[in-house]
Amino acid sequence: MIRIFKNFIKSEENMLQAKNLDTVKVHYTGKLQDDTIFDDSLKRDPLEFTIGDNNLISGFENAVIGMGIGEWKTVKIPADQAYGPYIKEMVTVIDRKELPAGLEPVIGQQLQVSQDNESVFVVSVTNMTKTTVTLDANHPLSGKDLIFDIKLLEITPPCSCCP
Repeated sequence: MIRIFKNFIKSEENMLQAKNLDTVKVHYTGKLQDDTIFDDSLKRDPLEFTIGDNNLISGFENAVIGMGIGEWKTVKIPADQAYGPYIKEMVTVIDRKELPAGLEPVIGQQLQVSQDNESVFVVSVTNMTKTTVTLDANHPLSGKDLIFDIKLLEITPPCSCCP
């Protein structure tokens, strides 16, 4: 009789599927089309997020919806559901004299840039000459379709007592 009860609980758990507003924990591996891995959670704590909070790329959140605990899924996320298109107008070439004194840029280096309105954003150094530096404000993965291997580890439904 106890065995039947345990099996019932297990089957109930397996029937639970991730949905909007659930808090979930996942492990994932993110890859480019050529199988280059750009991120992997397997050697650190799982990623925890609430579906629908829009803290992650939409394609990733959408991929988790409907998954059950213990389920693995491989999903291809097009650029428009990931980091968006690569926008050439977000690349600028500046004179090295415009950089802070003592800053020696390196290709691939990320810098924080502030605008006149005090907003701050991150740019990457993508090219340099003796007199200029090319800065790219696009996300490094913009314009790229991404592939994720996702394993759902845990689902916590929203509290029914909370608004």
